[in-house]
Formats: sequence, C-alpha cells, structure tokens
Amino acid sequence: MRAMNLLLLLPHEWPTGATQARLHLHDQRAEHLRNVLRANSGDTVRIGVLNGLIGTALIEQIDHQGIHLLATLDNNPPPPLPLTLLLALPRPKVLRRLLLHCTTLGIKQIHLINSYRVEKSYWQTPFLQPDQVQQQFLLGLEQARDTVLPQLHLHPRFKPFVEDVLPALAAGKRCLTAHPLPDSQPCPAGVQGETVLAIGPEGGFIPYEVEKLQACGFTTVQLGPRILKVETAVPALVSKLFL
Repeated sequence: MRAMNLLLLLPHEWPTGATQARLHLHDQRAEHLRNVLRANSGDTVRIGVLNGLIGTALIEQIDHQGIHLLATLDNNPPPPLPLTLLLALPRPKVLRRLLLHCTTLGIKQIHLINSYRVEKSYWQTPFLQPDQVQQQFLLGLEQARDTVLPQLHLHPRFKPFVEDVLPALAAGKRCLTAHPLPDSQPCPAGVQGETVLAIGPEGGFIPYEVEKLQACGFTTVQLGPRILKVETAVPALVSKLFL
C-alpha cells in the first residue's frame, strides 16, 4: 500500500510561477485519498511538485468526478544527504527495495557498480528499466515528504569505473568502503561534508576490488563483527554516518 505522506504532482500539473492554485484530481491519487486515507472535505494534505516546492492543500470538495483542492507551495524540500552511494548491483528484488529506501533516506546520487560476485543476469533485470526505477523513486519521495528525484548511474564494468570515473567522483570527498576486514576502522559517526560510500554485494568485495578502491583513496570501515545483508547494511551505515 502506498504511504502517500506527500501528494506528488508532476511539473506540468502546476501553473508556472504560481505559489497557489486550484487543482482537480481524478486519478489513482484521488482514489487513494478517498478510499485509503478516508479524506473528507475540509481536510488538509501535504503536497509537492516533483523537483520543486512542497506545501499544503485544502480539500474543498469531493464528488463523483474527483477531488478539488486549493494548494499552496511555500517550503523547500528537505535537504539531501551529502552522500554519493556506490552500490554493487544487488539481486533484483532487493534492488527495488533499496532504491525506495535510499530515496527515503535522502540519497540523491546512486551509482550501481559491477563486482566479481554480482551475477551477470542481474544487469538484465527489468527493474533497471527507467519506468521501474522511477516508480520506486516516487514511492520513496511520497514516503519521505520529499520532491527531488535521485539520479541513478549504471556501471556494468568495474575496472573502467574505478579507473576512469571514480577519481573525479571521489575528488575532495571522504571516501569509505564498507568491508569487514580485520584492520577495518570502525565506521565514523556524525560525518560532516561530502562523502562517497562503497558497499559490496552479498559476500563482499573481493581483495582486488578493495585494493582498487583503496588506490582511489577509500578507507575500509565496518560496523562490527556481524555480517549484514545489503538491505540492512545500507540504512545502518547511513544512520551511523549522518542521522
């Protein structure tokens, strides 16, 4: 079930330059307000425009044709995390959940990378199609009351990525690899400034991959002796670092 903590509009649905507008919804959003949230005339809901401002909307009327709103946009969306996430491509079903969770956490730059332990078939999943990715991003934005879409970058070859792309991506930032080596440092907390975090696949990065990341200035860190699944490690690491 969609949480819809934010009623999200597409840019073409909002008058250019306006801070207040009357809207008429007659699609699945109206059905969700009517049948799931049990909204009534006089209720107020949170509203936002994709990649734009957020605000509130007064439900003026509910009838058989849809829902009529008086909406005002007067606030910026929440600030993004200063984090670039490098994530070894996980299993397709896990990928869907992670895209939603990353969006909810405020991560705006996500790079899916290859690794020796990533199955080649994962790169062919339909969940990497733009419409499928967009769906998870939108669900995450609605959940978090955010409007700014993350950007997803695909890197199906590990070596060209770390040699040709990563140096510029990592320049001037704190760079961390989540990997439970015996000499890995404890994951820092309360990090300030731009950070790049690399998280491997189930089973972790192989030594060659860890060394290539270290050559780009990455420090290996860990959360403790327990080995976590990727979908647990991502929110745990982000919470430790920033929240």
